[in-house]
Order: sequence, then C-alpha cells, then structure tokens
Amino acid sequence: MTDFFSYFVTAPRGVEQLLAAELRSLGADAVREGHAGVHCSGSRELGYRICLWSRIAGRLLLPLTAFPVETPDELYHGILTVPWDEQILPEGTLAVDFAGSSPFITDSRFGALRVKDAIVDQFRDRYGVRPSVARERPELRVAVRLHKGVATVSIDLSGESLHRRGYRQEQGEAPLKENLAAAILHRAGWPELARTGAPLLDPMCGSGTFPIEAALIAMECAPGLFRDYFGFLGLRHLDTPLWERLWEEAQQKREAGLNRGVVIAGYDRDETALKIARANAERAGLAGIIRFQRREIGEARPPVDDSPPGLVVVNPPYGERLGRGEELVTLYARLGTQLKQEFRGWSAALLTGGDERRPIGLKPRKVTHLFNGALPCTLSLFDIGAVDTSRTRPDVAPESEERQEENVPSTLLSPGAQSFANRLRKNLRNLEPWTRREQVSCYRLYDADLPEYNVAVDLYAGERLFVNLQEYEAPKNVDSDSADRRFREVVAAIPEILGIPQEQLFSKVRKRQRGTDQYNRLAVAGQFYEVKEGPCRFLANFTDHLDTGLFLDHRPIRELIRTLAAGKTFLNLFGYTGTATVHAAAGGAVATTTVDLSSTYLDWARRNLELNGFTAPCHELLRADCREWLERTAAEGNRRWGVIFLDPPSFSNSKRMAGTLDVQRDHVMLITQAVKLLEPDGVLLFSTNLQSFTLDTLALAGVRIQEITRSTIPPDYRRNPRIHSCWRITPP
Repeated sequence: MTDFFSYFVTAPRGVEQLLAAELRSLGADAVREGHAGVHCSGSRELGYRICLWSRIAGRLLLPLTAFPVETPDELYHGILTVPWDEQILPEGTLAVDFAGSSPFITDSRFGALRVKDAIVDQFRDRYGVRPSVARERPELRVAVRLHKGVATVSIDLSGESLHRRGYRQEQGEAPLKENLAAAILHRAGWPELARTGAPLLDPMCGSGTFPIEAALIAMECAPGLFRDYFGFLGLRHLDTPLWERLWEEAQQKREAGLNRGVVIAGYDRDETALKIARANAERAGLAGIIRFQRREIGEARPPVDDSPPGLVVVNPPYGERLGRGEELVTLYARLGTQLKQEFRGWSAALLTGGDERRPIGLKPRKVTHLFNGALPCTLSLFDIGAVDTSRTRPDVAPESEERQEENVPSTLLSPGAQSFANRLRKNLRNLEPWTRREQVSCYRLYDADLPEYNVAVDLYAGERLFVNLQEYEAPKNVDSDSADRRFREVVAAIPEILGIPQEQLFSKVRKRQRGTDQYNRLAVAGQFYEVKEGPCRFLANFTDHLDTGLFLDHRPIRELIRTLAAGKTFLNLFGYTGTATVHAAAGGAVATTTVDLSSTYLDWARRNLELNGFTAPCHELLRADCREWLERTAAEGNRRWGVIFLDPPSFSNSKRMAGTLDVQRDHVMLITQAVKLLEPDGVLLFSTNLQSFTLDTLALAGVRIQEITRSTIPPDYRRNPRIHSCWRITPP
C-alpha cells in the first residue's frame, strides 16, 4: 500500500491559518487552507504525528474517493466501489458519520444507513460474514460528506475529535474546547513567550483549560499522549513499530519538558471549578506544576513578584452563558481596571461570546472572530501599556479581524484631506460586516468617492496589510500643482488611518492606456507578496505592472468558477496569472488547462498553483495565441471541458500574435469556438472590462445566453457597476 497520502485536517473556523502553519512544522507538504480545515499531503508517519502532536486539529480525515450522488442508490453503489477489506477484517467493527443532504437524501441518519449497508453487504458477499456496528471506538470510522451533489468518502484516522485530549473528564458549566484554547494561545504569541521564560495567568480559569494547554505547549508535551484510542489503531495497515517509536519519542520529550520551570497560574472565585481544574491537571501529568488559587478578579496579580511581562489569557462569562446584565458590565470593568493597574507591559488575550465587545477600558490591537463549536466568539488581543493604544492598525481578513477607527492628527491634513480621511473611515465601517461575513481579504476601499481626491485605494491582506493606491489621471483643466498636493495628502493620510508603515503603501498613476502602452511594465523590481482570497493564496506584485495580478472586481466570478468546477475539467483562456484556475482547482476540478501568450504570466500562474499545492500534471499551462489555439482545438474536436472562462483583453496588438485582438470585433468568433469545446452540459463564462461593449446576440443566436453582470459586481465596486460585464453561455 502506498505511503503517501492526501489528508484533510479539520479545525475550528477562524484558525485555519494557524493549523496550516502547525502542519508545515510537522512536515506536511502541499498545505492548503480550506473551509474549517486544511488540505495537506505526506506519509503515514505524518498522519500519526498529526494525531499525536497537533494542538489545533479537530479530526484527521483520509479521503478515499469522491463521486456524484443524486439518489440513495447512487450513494450505495458508489460506496461499493471502495475495497473495504483493505481497511478492516470481515469480523471488525465500524461506524459511519454522514453530513450533508440532497433532494433525495434529506436525513443524515438515512445517508449513514445506506453507507453502512453498502459496506456490510460487500463483506457479506465476499466473505459470508459482516462487520458489526460500534458507536464507541470502532476499528473503522467512515466519514461521508455530501455537498453540491458530490459525496466525499474518508476514513477518520483520529476516531474521535482530537480536541478530546483525555485529561478533561470533568468540566465546568461552559467548557472551552482544548484545540481552540491552544489556537488562541498561539494567536496570542504564547509559544514565543514561553521560550523566553515569561509567565502566564488565567484569572478566570474555570476547569483549567487555558493553563493546562499553556503548560503542554511550554513543556513540548504532545497532546495526544493522554489518549488511548485513535481511529487508525484498528486498521489493517497499522504500522505498529512506527507508532510505538513515535509514542516513545513523545514520552521522552514530555519528560525532558517537565523541568522547564515556566510559571503558569490559574485563579478562580469558584472552589468547585478549581477542584475540577486540579483533577484535570493531574490527569495531564501536571500536578503541582500549575498554580491554582482561589481569588476574586480584583485580587488578580502576576503569579511571581518582579517577574518579566507575560500573558494574561481570560475567557470571562458570556451573556449567553453564565452572567447577565449589570453583573457582566461590572465584571468586565473590574477586569480592565486590574489589567491596567497590575499587568502593565504584559500582553492579554480576551475571549468573549458572539460579536460582543464589552468595554474594559483598553483598545485591542487585533480582533479575530472564531467559533467554539457552533458558538461564535470574539478574540481581542491587547498590549497593556506597552504601545500607544490610540494608534491601532485596522487589520483585515484572512483572520476576519474587526477594524478600529483612527483619529488622524488634524495638524497633518488640510480640511479637504480630513474629508478624505473621514470617507476612508466611513467606508471601512460600512464594508466591515461584509468583509467579515464573506471572509474578504482583498477589496477596494475607496474609488474616487470625492471628486477632488480622484484615487482608488485597494487593500490586500496576507501576512501583512498592503495598500495599492492608484491615482486617476487628472483632467487637463485641473491644476497640476493642486493635484500633486492632494495626492501627497492622500499618501500621508492612508498609513495614519490604516496603521501601516509607509513601505506597505504602493502608488501609481492610472491613465487611459492606448496602443502599445497597455501592457508596458512600470518597473522591474520583481517583488511578490502573498495575499489571500477565500481558501486560495496568490502572489501580488504592486510595482512592476499597472495591475497587481489579481483583478479584485472578478472576485465573485472566481467564486462562481470554484463552485461550478467541482468534479469537472476547467479551461482558462487568456489565463493571465491563473487566479481563476487556482479557484477551479480549489473547488475540486479534476483537471485544468490555462492558455496565455505571455510566458511571464504563465510562470506567475504556475507559482500561484504551486503556492496552493496544485502541482500535479493534470494542471497544464499552455503558451499560445488563444485565438489560434481555439480555432485549432475546436477543429480537431477531440477535447472537451466542463467549465470554460473566457476573459479576453479589450484590445491587444502584441508582437507575438498575428494581427490585433479587439474584443468588440472578435467576441462572436471567440465565443463560438469556445462553445465547441464545451461538454454537452458545460458552462462558458464570458467577461469583458470594455465599458462600451455590446454583445452581438443575433450572431450568437445558436447558444443560450444569460447575462449575470449584476450578480458578479461585488459590494466594493457598487460605485462603478460598469467595471465589467459577464454572461453565462451554454450549448443549445
């Protein structure tokens, strides 16, 4: 059996980026963030290490197959194609977890039953005996997810959620999941603080989850050491010597780590909760290491006199959980007072329920929205007295962080520039619910909203926040000195408002492009920055070209492509930097083809694909004149694609192609040839940015056309609804 596998590792929503980093540290390859989890690949040893060492993971799934499903019978027969005897013996035990639905499978219990029936029938037909169902600790746990008509079948190698470490047999009234607690500690910088010997305190520790997870991190103790069951232990292909070696290695690291001497304390007013916390710590092998004490919040102080600054991490009662009304208001106020009086120079992490941000008298430097199971949470990070809290950067997604408004010093800006600053803050506030809800990381914040400040401001977020500032060419009747002064004011105001250093702001003049000017390089710096869009990551270049490599107005089109491409082949014509191709691959396309005449853009597309873990030969990149390639491939008639994206430039006179390309003149030919390459049930998406464009529907009467422009204009481009036009075209 192969020793290289593709895995999907689940995690609480909002911590996918942290999990991806952790998986890379464990040796995972092709790491790619998804929704509520991370895709990766690696050896059998990697799977064992994830189960043993991952602090953030929920479940470790090994996908076996995926197939289209509409009816219960199709589900049954699809499950029969899997050789289940490679996993367990005929007399073994199994359990099935089923999630999702279809018009014919509306009950997850019914879906699980059909999966179970197929597995046991396969064993009965081949061996005359069948496995039995065991809800607790089965030898084989099968996970099936039915989504958009496709069933994905996996083995749950974890067996049960990895957040169940095994040490917490008793818990308080409102438990925090262990893996979310570990993720919060990582987000707050605890691993780095622990390595320097800094202390940690939870002044409302409850059953002790934060202090225990903090101690396990500080002492490099594998969280899986307290479990005696994993899903892979009952499988036929278990490598027992390998597992025993990894287990022994983890035991040795734990023993070495117990002597590190990091000070970790937990306080609580409830003696019953402290009793539970001490019992949990003892089961985790931390008896006497964590200092649990009964204290009111007003008595919270650093656990060691004259200690270096450390981390305060606290999960106060939620309005939905334990406290009500004025009692909670008073509690939060007392917490803030105590932090400011006793913990100056420390960092603090505050987890609250839902979107509530009860005042504690400190301004957070970062806010992240997470989920504890199905319960939404808000994580606020503070630097107590260590920074100027009136100048906090308004971080944006990928961590779905809530922005903070800035007070720009009036002495820096003219009255007109103050108007620009106010509009920028207003736009941040108005767009924030949308960016957070849709997890939008790169978007247009400002688009010449005020005529005298004729610029576009685009935000790009990855590991850092970048601003791409474009100044529209001023009309000839505008005084050039006035235009220059206003632009300088904009350049000065943006870093102040967004809280970024000047080097993360890039500016250029966007003038109407004519003739050979349209694709000229602006510079040759060659510097790329990683940014994020949904589950995908891209390389952006803010200096060398007028465009950055990521057309922000096409975001909804790329999302549509990701949805349509599941289980299909995808063709990207005039592929540019391959961003649509990456989304198609992320959506589950079985193969992709990207065609472009520019070797520079194709290399950029290749790097974007590699960045997201798509390196297989099924993702082909072709350097060719798209018009000639279309005609030749359509004439050959031996290739078809399920989804095609056709987004030609408005005009091109590249020396590398014959003649010129004019989208108004040539679109009928391009669309007609592309439709010939569609599968019978395929979809062509045609898009153009030419504002004067008119689709020749009479010449295209032989195909079905639906204009979808309105649904593909995102909220950040509503001021310019003519930024592009888009049609959905299908064969007759």
